[in-house]
Amino acid sequence: MKIALLIPCFNEEQTVAQVIRDFRENIPDAEIYVYDNNSTDRTAEIAAENGAIVRHEFQQGKSNVVRSMFREIDADYYIMVDGDNTYPASQVNVLLDEVKKKNCDMVVGDRLSNGTYLKENKRAFHGFGNRLVKSLINYIFKADLKDIMTGYRIFSKRFVKNYPIMYQGFELETEMTIFALNNNLRISEVPIDFTDRPEGSVSKLNTYTDGFKVLLTIFNLFRHYKPLQFFSIFALLFFIASLAFGIPPIIEYFKYNFVYKVPSAILASGLMLFALISFTIGLILDTISLNSRKFMQVLLQRE
Repeated sequence: MKIALLIPCFNEEQTVAQVIRDFRENIPDAEIYVYDNNSTDRTAEIAAENGAIVRHEFQQGKSNVVRSMFREIDADYYIMVDGDNTYPASQVNVLLDEVKKKNCDMVVGDRLSNGTYLKENKRAFHGFGNRLVKSLINYIFKADLKDIMTGYRIFSKRFVKNYPIMYQGFELETEMTIFALNNNLRISEVPIDFTDRPEGSVSKLNTYTDGFKVLLTIFNLFRHYKPLQFFSIFALLFFIASLAFGIPPIIEYFKYNFVYKVPSAILASGLMLFALISFTIGLILDTISLNSRKFMQVLLQRE
């Protein structure tokens, strides 16, 4: 079986050599690819010196890098790991065994279950953000995943060649997870040890900006994948508002046989119309989404 190790990198000269050496020791038969994303340091040079196949992606953003990786590389299993030396190469064969044993489409290196991320992570809001994203996705998609944002994953060829990457930055892991859940792909999680970046190595993730982008991604993917639920929320809000403005005029009519609060009655009628329109939009888009999922299932069955 052909195994490809994918390492997206941006300014990781301090750690990329160690990542390559550690993974080569544990999976010596794998082809190791480092995709350099406009680094201003010696990341690409160091990766080449350590025997990695170095390629370049000039569109900035992790998702752009992974899109090129998935498009250009052909393998049976794809291991994706960050180049910051925070994920253990020593556990890669455990994850590979999980893929093979359960015929998974995506195996996730779970940093959160054993508490190592909470212990090692020095950025206070990252833990809160991880829990918030996990809770939202599990609630919306009725799942029970433990770690959504981890950068340590193994994919089947079926997943890689059918997954459309739509975003550009650190929303990638969220998008991957929701795509797998929506299309009933097999996901498994394996607890791993996490270590924080070594001193001098700088994270490229902006807690607030990228955190907002991730939440916006969840919002948009909820709208795309669950349109009936999404638009039903607005329909319900419009319906409740319509009742709030419409009940007083109705009471007036029955009491005085005349409506004095005409503006309220007009507003209530408009809000009720919006509620019906929102619900109808949800029904139409839900039918389109269902047909899209059916089409994806046909594609997946051909793999």
